[in-house]
Amino acid sequence: MKDEVAATFGWFPPSPRVVIGHQWAAAVVREVGDAHALKVENDFPTPQIKPGQVIVKNQYAGINFIDTYHRKGLYPRDLPFVGGQEGGGIVAAVSDEAAAEGIKVGDPVAYSVFGTYAQYTAVPASKLLPVPEGVGLDVATSCVVQGLTAHYLTTSAHADLIKPGEWCLIHGVGGGTCQWAAQMAKLRGFKVIGTCSKGKADIAKTLGCDELIVLNEVEGASYEDYESVDIVARVMEVTEGKGCKAVIDGIGKSTVDISINSLAHRGIFVSFGNASGAVPAFPVLRLIGKSAYVTRPKLLDYTVDRAELVWRANEVFGWLKEGKLNVSVDRCFPLDEAAEGHLYLEAGKSKGKVLYQID
Repeated sequence: MKDEVAATFGWFPPSPRVVIGHQWAAAVVREVGDAHALKVENDFPTPQIKPGQVIVKNQYAGINFIDTYHRKGLYPRDLPFVGGQEGGGIVAAVSDEAAAEGIKVGDPVAYSVFGTYAQYTAVPASKLLPVPEGVGLDVATSCVVQGLTAHYLTTSAHADLIKPGEWCLIHGVGGGTCQWAAQMAKLRGFKVIGTCSKGKADIAKTLGCDELIVLNEVEGASYEDYESVDIVARVMEVTEGKGCKAVIDGIGKSTVDISINSLAHRGIFVSFGNASGAVPAFPVLRLIGKSAYVTRPKLLDYTVDRAELVWRANEVFGWLKEGKLNVSVDRCFPLDEAAEGHLYLEAGKSKGKVLYQID
């Protein structure tokens, strides 16, 4: 490892320098568009290390729906940009400041910053999560966006409006973030109603939901047919007419009415994703019938400092080591199949985490 790092970055312990001009592979968006807007370039400049940073040699990069929103321009970013914001790998070089914090070349780490669809990423030391022994780098990489998102959704975003023993509705528990959220909600003591497609029911049945509503599939879509079952009626039947004190909804446009109508009095609609399209504007007066709440949170606002980030990560990693979380890594694509990774996710084929494996 040190010989490779020295050749690449001009590594000299403890304060390496990055040689300007070295080039490595990265999946880059130069114009927003469909999945093929994500193009692998083998001559992208190696990142330059700055004070307080490390360089991570990535082994995995997570593929998340938010990456597709960036690629399509739904969430604008300055062009061009390297895709991704979830990575895991081995520390390849450290700044003096990072070394003073005890970070060493060779440490296995996971992290979230922009630009992870690449062989190397510059990462602030404050963003690093040391990967504990017994947790694989693929699983650790999966934790950083999906795992931590599920954590804040089930611990914080509901503003304590749901208590142990009360009902929570979680859409799309068959794949991705909500596989995590269903399990974490149970760990918090909530009673969980999950929705999933028929094709993902085998996975969803392993998550411990108290009630599973299985829906027809929508061919080529990343979400289910939410009109194939009267979900609100079923929710009210299961909850004896009370409804759910929290609804966790990453689907968006197709489920907004279902989510609001499934709420209990003084329940909260937690809308965190747009798999079927963005939630359209609606009058706040819609909430008056149940004195309901609504929030549209994001991960950055629930990892505002190092202490909060580490607290969430330690709890997630602890559950993994104790066997309380079952994390499904569905498929790994090589980085040179960047577009195919996005197409797979957007077609609704995943039954768990989708990753790029990076040489």
